Amino acid sequence: MIFLFTDFGAADIYVGQVKAVLHQEAPGVPVIDLLHDAPPFNVKASAHLLAALAARLPLESITFAVVDPGVGGKREAVAVKAGGRWFVGPDNGLISVVAARADGAEVYSIGWRPERLSASFHGRDLFAPVAAMLARGKRKSAKLKKTKLAVGFGADDLAEIIYADHYGNLVTGVRAAPVPRNWTLTINGHTLAYARVYSEVPPGSLFWYENSLGLVEFAANAASARQLLGIVPGSRMS
Repeated sequence: MIFLFTDFGAADIYVGQVKAVLHQEAPGVPVIDLLHDAPPFNVKASAHLLAALAARLPLESITFAVVDPGVGGKREAVAVKAGGRWFVGPDNGLISVVAARADGAEVYSIGWRPERLSASFHGRDLFAPVAAMLARGKRKSAKLKKTKLAVGFGADDLAEIIYADHYGNLVTGVRAAPVPRNWTLTINGHTLAYARVYSEVPPGSLFWYENSLGLVEFAANAASARQLLGIVPGSRMS
């Protein structure tokens, strides 16, 4: 199956075009929307979010991963096999956290090019067809060549907000397991204590907890932490 991870926005014209290519080139292969509101233009935050999501994807799945503000520039196109899963996208750091946290990740440059390649929509014209090739077992058609990632963010956590959901919950790039539960965490001048679940604090109260992806998340009971804290993705924590 093919998963889609992008900053395209589900309401715009781009996701439909990518799906049309995938259904044409890999008919019958399930295509699943993983996320289409990754932090726009923010490759580093998106890379950490992708890494958190990747561990729960099926083995041998293919993820079309595109947050690509440098589309049409000098960055290369790559296919990465990490943790038994394929990731196809730009070599701009987006797939690098997944690769750094996997044992023996394999990185390949993509030599295949379509007859017509839009300068501004490599997702549709390049990455979608290659994802379809891998899904159909046509790896040779993609003309893959072993290489190394040119841009990498490493395996370490990212102590900042990487995603805000529609509830106003604020997801960080910090894995929660090693963080002592008696610690308070600070963001934008606000110090928050730990709670296991929302119901452990009064309505409207802020707290931090370990979310379902295993990341530190700032939240509020029946309220928007984003509004209460006045912060956006990219804000640093301490």
